Amino acid sequence: MTDSSANKSDPVLTFEGKRYDLNALPDELKELIRGMQVADAQLRMHEDTLKVLAVGRQTLAMQLNEKLKDVSPMPDAS
Repeated sequence: MTDSSANKSDPVLTFEGKRYDLNALPDELKELIRGMQVADAQLRMHEDTLKVLAVGRQTLAMQLNEKLKDVSPMPDAS
């Protein structure tokens, strides 16, 4: 769906296995497509944020584990 300077072909929407001439679609459909593109970008951004948070949490857990080596745990409640 991109229009590069090396490829001057008309933009094409591929949706559910079918291809559509993007320029021939009504404005209402073009708005829906733009909305989906924004939603996709937001999903990617939030997925990246979750990955960063997961790495940070893992680092914190490793630091906690290292610091707890110097602390005696409570006896098991048997």
